[in-house]
Amino acid sequence: MPAAPRRTRRVLATAAAVAALLVAVLLSLAVGARQIPPSEVLDALFGGAHTPNAEVVRELRVPRTLIGLMVGAALAVAGTVLQGITRNPIADPGILGISQGASVGVVLAIAFLGVHTLTGYVWFAFAGAAIASVVVYAIASSGRGGATPVKLALSGAAINALLVSVTMGVLTTKAAALDEFRFWQVGSLAGRDAQVAHQIWPFLLVGAVLVAWVARGLDALALGEDVAKGLGQNVATVRVLGGIGATVLTGVGVAAAGPIAFIGLAIPHIARAIVGSDHRWVLPMAALVGPVMLLVADTIGRIVFPPSEIPAGVMTALIGVPFLVTLVRRKAVPA
Repeated sequence: MPAAPRRTRRVLATAAAVAALLVAVLLSLAVGARQIPPSEVLDALFGGAHTPNAEVVRELRVPRTLIGLMVGAALAVAGTVLQGITRNPIADPGILGISQGASVGVVLAIAFLGVHTLTGYVWFAFAGAAIASVVVYAIASSGRGGATPVKLALSGAAINALLVSVTMGVLTTKAAALDEFRFWQVGSLAGRDAQVAHQIWPFLLVGAVLVAWVARGLDALALGEDVAKGLGQNVATVRVLGGIGATVLTGVGVAAAGPIAFIGLAIPHIARAIVGSDHRWVLPMAALVGPVMLLVADTIGRIVFPPSEIPAGVMTALIGVPFLVTLVRRKAVPA
């Protein structure tokens, strides 16, 4: 496709994604155990209303929606970068043990340090994610060949299995920690307040800057390491900076909402199907579509069995499984 029509199509697709995101935000603010008309939502946000519905919107649903925006964007962009640096179409934030590292951090904080609040979990989850990714990269980069995609995947699988064993070992010996950890592990936006958003936004910004910095390098890396080197790209630098950015973004998302599945796997493929393979367009599109998927899943989970709700992590898995099956049936995953 010529450059001008392709650019026009991408701009229109981006505008449509922005519109979809605005609709998802409005649904998240208006729909739930208590249905609130859109006019009252807007009045609560911009009109200074002090009705009970307005208080629900401002105190409960705005922080929840804001966390959904941040987490959805973080996990989607992290998945896009990880698929790029590993050249693996089924890579997601769990491939380097990042999500499971965060889980270990949370379970240790609950079981041994007496941390019992979401705002406390954030720091331990982030630390666990960072340590796990560093260990995986250190193992993969040792020996001949450096940190190749295959070595990264194998190291991530090994460390992930180890971390699962550590998590299960702690939970079986510290039964009192099980209920608290299970609430976090299922992945949910419920109960998140504005303080969590204040804690994670600086890290979200740092991660976004890092992945934006390596966008062109990811395009070159997709053509193969030799071609990328021939185009003047430092492959090791692209992988390290991209990996750090993805780790920060995954740590942010998992720390705030738990290990929500399939956003990091499915959204990069959807973004590439919409705007092509240029990461300068794919990354922003993923940052728009990821929150749409998470907010819609969270909204549906609130209305299926009212007044109870299905956690967002469960709903994204229900949405993501058919996508993964379709991906396999179309042989998009190399044998």
